[in-house]
Amino acid sequence: MRHSSFHDSPLHVLLNAASGHEDAQATYALIGQKLAESGRRYRIEMVERGEDIPRTAQRLASQALAQGGVVVAAGGDGTINAVAQAAHDTGCPMGVLPQGTFNYFSRTHGIPQDTAAAIEAMLGAQAQPVQVGLINNRVFLVNASLGLYPELLEDREAYKQRFGRSRLVALLAAGATLLREHRQLRLRIERGGVVRDVRSATLFVGNNRLQLQQVGLPEARGIEQGRVAAVMLKPTGTWGLVHLMWRSAMGRLAESEEVESFQFQHMTVQPWLPYGTRRVKVATDGEVSLMRAPLEFRVSPRPLYLLKPLARTVSAEAAEDAAAHL
Repeated sequence: MRHSSFHDSPLHVLLNAASGHEDAQATYALIGQKLAESGRRYRIEMVERGEDIPRTAQRLASQALAQGGVVVAAGGDGTINAVAQAAHDTGCPMGVLPQGTFNYFSRTHGIPQDTAAAIEAMLGAQAQPVQVGLINNRVFLVNASLGLYPELLEDREAYKQRFGRSRLVALLAAGATLLREHRQLRLRIERGGVVRDVRSATLFVGNNRLQLQQVGLPEARGIEQGRVAAVMLKPTGTWGLVHLMWRSAMGRLAESEEVESFQFQHMTVQPWLPYGTRRVKVATDGEVSLMRAPLEFRVSPRPLYLLKPLARTVSAEAAEDAAAHL
C-alpha cells in the first residue's frame, strides 16, 4: 500500500464537535462544501459526546474499508488517536483534518493547520506508512505516559473547561499541577533482558519527532529508525519539577541531570500498586484512562497508512506555520 493513491475513494469523516476553536456547525459546513466541490463521495458524522468517538470511529473505519475508502479524523490529538486505533485495527487508510490545540501529529506529517488547506492537501495526498506505538495493544501516535503527566492532562482539561482552549491556559494548568505534592512511582522495568527497579515522578514514552525535538531530546532521531523514546524524571522536589518544566520549554531538557532518556522497541513496566489494585492511570495522546498492569510498550509491527500531502500540495502559509513550531 506504500505511496498508494486514494484520489477517487470515498471519505468517511468523524468530526468531534468539542474540538478546536471554531463553531462545530461552521466546520461541518466547510468540510461538506469543500468535499462537495471536489466531486468526491463523502459522509460526515459529527459526534457530540467524547465517549461515543471510539465506537463511531470503529464503525466508520469498517465501512470505509468495505468501500475501498478512507476514514478521516477531524479533531484534536485524542480524536485522531481514536480514529487511528480503528484504522490500525482494520487496515483502513486514514486522513486527518486537525482541530486541536497542539496538533503534534498533523504538524509532524506536514498537514496544514487551516481546515480548508488541510482538506485541499488531503484530496491530493497519498497513503504512506507511519510508525505506531502500542501500550497493551492500545495505539499511541504522540505519547503514552503514567505518573505526573496524566495528572497534568487532567488538570489541563479542567482549566480548559473553565477558561477556554489555548496554549496559555495549558501552561498555567501545568504550573498548577507541578506546585502540588506528588507521589513517586515505583517501577520495575524490563528491557532487552535487563530488569531494574526505579523511582520516578513520571514515565513518558514519546512517538513524535516534533514533540521530542521541542523539549530538546536527542532521541527524537530514533522515531525515524523504528524506535520510541522513554523519559523518566529522577526523584526531585516541587521546585525541581518547575525547573525541569522551564528547561523543557527552552528545549534543553536533555541537559538536566534529573532526566534519564533512552530509545527502545519493546519494554515492560510493572508499577507498584496498592494491594488489590490491578489498574494504573495512563495517558495516551492526551486521553486519560485506567489500564491493567503490567504495561507493555512496543513499536507496532504494522504501520498506520496515513494520507500525507505531497510537498507541492502544501501551501506556503501551512509550510511557514509548520516551520514556526520547530
